[in-house]
Amino acid sequence: MELNVLGLGDETERVYIALIGHPRGTASELAGLCGGSTASTARVLATLVAMGLATRTGGRPPRFTAHPPEVAVTALIQEREHQLDAARSLVQRLAETHREAGRISHPDIAVELLTHREDISEAAHRLTADARREVRAFDLPPYVDRPGSNLQQQMLRQRTGVTHRVIYSRAAVSWPGRLAGDIMPSVRAGEQARVRGELPLKLIISDDRAALIPFSLAAGGHAAAYLVHRSPMLAALEALFEAEWDRAVALGVSAPALDEGRAAPGSGAAPGAGGPPPDPATRVLLTLLTSGLTDAAIARTQGWSPRTTQRRIQRLMTTLGATTRFQAALTAARRGWI
Repeated sequence: MELNVLGLGDETERVYIALIGHPRGTASELAGLCGGSTASTARVLATLVAMGLATRTGGRPPRFTAHPPEVAVTALIQEREHQLDAARSLVQRLAETHREAGRISHPDIAVELLTHREDISEAAHRLTADARREVRAFDLPPYVDRPGSNLQQQMLRQRTGVTHRVIYSRAAVSWPGRLAGDIMPSVRAGEQARVRGELPLKLIISDDRAALIPFSLAAGGHAAAYLVHRSPMLAALEALFEAEWDRAVALGVSAPALDEGRAAPGSGAAPGAGGPPPDPATRVLLTLLTSGLTDAAIARTQGWSPRTTQRRIQRLMTTLGATTRFQAALTAARRGWI
């Protein structure tokens, strides 16, 4: 029967369904409805009470009433889902142990070759979903899955304490609709994002246990991928990520607050040089400028016309007292704006 998956036997389910339609029923009344004995029906009713599906009132004989199914049965479903999640986690740990034991006997399988799009997509989702501490990634086109398709899942993981550090290439930031529809919502939800003009390869690292990289750097190389398990190669990929992270420009949604117009401590700016912090849109524009995006690319990411983009850049440079983009970036950095 339908509720067997929740641990209810056939007789228990029959009694529960009868009880829903016959509130304040006695064991004998429900036994008559279900075609069972009073004694066995009484035992089933006691089970329903213990499971939180029914209540028992005093009196002789005692009477029973079903809890609302949408509450009681949903609670059972959620409990079973928790049990299934625990089972999945155990299977994942056992699979890791199995792979690690195999690698001890066969070191060559420290790297697995994935040759199908579905396998690559599934591996990427598994690496991010199974992370317990941190996900690190290089984000650049081309993409196996639509950019932003995992936004909601990432936000859920971040709320559970999983850190996400992502370095976006200039091409990723300028991807149509990507900045406003995916990157900035991720940053607002807690993602630590930085931007580099170019990145050496696509990369996902899950904690310190596995990574995914393309099979080749040539065009079409993303059609196959390497799944790298814990090994010296994984340690090298982690070192590569941290080196690129140190060189990348931070992408945020708010600037550090400056106290009464004073410069941020250690910024090197003269007193009063800080001024009011920029609004989020100005901070994003600064990041795009320092990332090396062209005016046309900035216009695409922000949904501006070329004239509006040039006007806003010129206004920003005037505010900073700069005559070149490099000078604007340097002045913004001294003020603590980026």
